[in-house]
Amino acid sequence: MILVTTETIAGARITETIGLVRGSTIRARHIGGDIMASLKTIVGGELHDYTKMLAEAREQALDRMSSEAAKLGADAVVAIRYTSAQTMQSAAEIVVYGTAVKFVKDGA
Repeated sequence: MILVTTETIAGARITETIGLVRGSTIRARHIGGDIMASLKTIVGGELHDYTKMLAEAREQALDRMSSEAAKLGADAVVAIRYTSAQTMQSAAEIVVYGTAVKFVKDGA
């Protein structure tokens, strides 16, 4: 499965647009992590636990979108975009979406 943020695939021609596919997840930190993060905001710097949590959430959402595209018989997902929103204090939703397509390599 090819996943790209562009609307085209280099060296390929899109032959069929299947449609919108998406994946999402909601993640929350435990209260202990929130207390430590609050203390970290006093002195500044990166919140490593949150960075790790959001990176894992993005990967999970991407995997879910890719699985949905595969179930529809897609070869690729183009025009991939991410969005996020705070759903409640200490919880964030990550959504990834794109267009599932079929393609052939140029010259094929």
